[in-house]
Formats: sequence, C-alpha cells, structure tokens
Amino acid sequence: MTLFYFLLCMLCAASCTKTPPPPPRKYNSITSFGDSLADTGNFLLSGALPFSVVGNLPYGETFFQRPTGRCSNGRLIVDFFAEAYGLPYLPPYLAIVDGVKYENGVNFAVAGATALDAEFYADKKLGHFLWTNSSLSVQLGWFKKLKSTLCTTRQECDNYFKKSLFLVGEIGGNDYNYPLFGGASPKELEALVPLVLEKIISTASTLIEEGAVELLVPGNLPIGCLPAYLTLFLTPEKAAYDRNGCLRAHNAFAKFHNKQLQFALGSLRAKYPHAKIMYADYYNAAKKYVHNPLHHGFTNGVLAACCGGGGSFNFNSSASCGRTGSKTCTNPSTYANWDGIHLTEAAYGLIAKALIRGPFTSPRIQ
Repeated sequence: MTLFYFLLCMLCAASCTKTPPPPPRKYNSITSFGDSLADTGNFLLSGALPFSVVGNLPYGETFFQRPTGRCSNGRLIVDFFAEAYGLPYLPPYLAIVDGVKYENGVNFAVAGATALDAEFYADKKLGHFLWTNSSLSVQLGWFKKLKSTLCTTRQECDNYFKKSLFLVGEIGGNDYNYPLFGGASPKELEALVPLVLEKIISTASTLIEEGAVELLVPGNLPIGCLPAYLTLFLTPEKAAYDRNGCLRAHNAFAKFHNKQLQFALGSLRAKYPHAKIMYADYYNAAKKYVHNPLHHGFTNGVLAACCGGGGSFNFNSSASCGRTGSKTCTNPSTYANWDGIHLTEAAYGLIAKALIRGPFTSPRIQ
C-alpha cells in the first residue's frame, strides 16, 4: 500500500510540473505591421537614425546576445507568436532578398511608426518629433509589393492566406505619444482617436480584400504605468495615481482608445463575416503583472526601467538606455520595463502567453 501511494504521488508530481503542450500548428505564416513593439529591424535598416542606440548593446543582450533592431533586451510578442506556431522569426521587410520566397511571413513594423501619415503631423507642427515616415500606409504598400512574390492567382492567394495570421499592430501609440510629448493632454487627444482608428480599420479592410482571413488587432498598453510617462508627467497630486502607482489620466486614455477600437472591429466583422477578426487585449494582459509583479517574477517591480539614466523610475531623456550616463540592470527578467518606453523580453513573453493561451483575445485565437 505504501509503494502504491508513493508511485501515485510521483505520478501526480510529474503531471503537475509537466510543461503544457504547445498549441497545435495552426498558421503557416505570420505577417506583422506596427511600431517598435513589433519591429524586428526595419527601423535600423531604413537609416532613419543611423546612430540609433537600438543598434547597439545592451539592446538584444538577453536572447540574441547582439543588437537586432528590436527595442528590447530580447524577443518581442511577435517572436513568441512565431515560436508558438513553429515558425522562424520574421525577417524585417527591408532585409529581404530579391528572388527569395518568404512563405513563413515578413515583418513590416517600424519603430516610431504612426497609423496616420507623416504629413498629418507635419501639418500639426509635430513633424520634428517623428522617428520615421514609414506609417501604416507605407507598410501596407510594402505588403502589396511583396504579395506578388507569394502568390499570383486569386485561388493561389486564398489558399496561402487562409493559413496565415495577420498582426495589425500594435499601432497608434505613437500617434498619441508625439502630441503628448509636445504638451497635449490626454483629454485633448480624444478627438484624434477616430482618425487613428479609421486608418487601422481601413488597413485591416484592405488586407481582407487582399485575401487575409485571420487578423489580430491589438489595443494599447497601460501607458500610464510606463517609466517615461511617470517621469515626464510627474505630479505631486496623489489623486493622479492609481493604487499601482500608474497615472490615471493616461491609462484612462489608453482604455478609451481600446474601447473605441473594439467597437470599430465589431463593425468590421459585420462587413466581413467570413473573416476572423480578433482583438488583442494588451492592456489587461499587461495589467496582470502590474497588479501582482512578484507573482510574475518581477522582483524589481514594473514602474522602473531596467536600463536608464537614473531618477525615481530610472528614466532620463538626457541619458536614455544605451547612451552615456545610462546603466543596465544585472537581471532584466526581474523587471517588466526595459528602457522607459518598451518592455523587457520577460514582460513580452507573459503578454504573448496570455494572448495565445489565455482569455485576452476576443474571439479566442485558439
């Protein structure tokens, strides 16, 4: 009897510690659009800022052990998606080689990209803030150009794209960052949201017309919890912060954008009932670790950057990550934020897992 219980306990222990099986192979390719949350190298290759710190260590130090153009210490959400479906990491569009067929997908995202075209911000006297002119329209043009190398006939394209996942974002965050950093208030930016969403929805609509049938459209992160925001919009008013120490007004704006995006996606589903159009809830997936950082391994918290130039949140615009005066933490996995704006590989991994396996895509991706 004793041996029986011993074996039973051993069996239970093995089953309890066993890693969950990976999701079944569902997609043969991933096509990605967006900004720095998804860029795997286009920004650097574009020459927008040839001496950008993103092209130097400590960026990329954790996983790739070299800078790759990713705005993090390692992998991004799109990289974890590729791993989950047994696909290679997506090459940046600007690195592709003529004559090679990229059947497993390509990444069109560019750090600093906006949903709206650069001319819009130039007219608003905000053009000097822009990192890049490679807006969502530019990225869509790249996709159309590449499409002819993947398929030619309608039937061939339908067969190819029915097993493809299109990640439309995250995009839109920079449309708000530039005005906010220029002095606008979150309340003032609400009038900009319909324009941003119109561009995102029209892009998704064009992709569906081009053959896409499964699209994942992310909302914004809780920007009020980012070290850059907490530093730049620091205030002595205690009521300006929630119980986690995040800025209420900026998080409320992110939630406003996300709610309007979900309404817009509902209309898009009605227009294209054959397509599976999923909303990716980046906000609440990230809020899980904001509410309980220790449970998720963030022993150094979520409101301070791993890499930065000091200050209450380790963010200093005059000594940003990678520049003279900045320092990098010894264990990035204990931080949720990497450089004040972007997250660590550990945080991106948690969000990706929450999207793929958890309840943070609507409808569920699985």
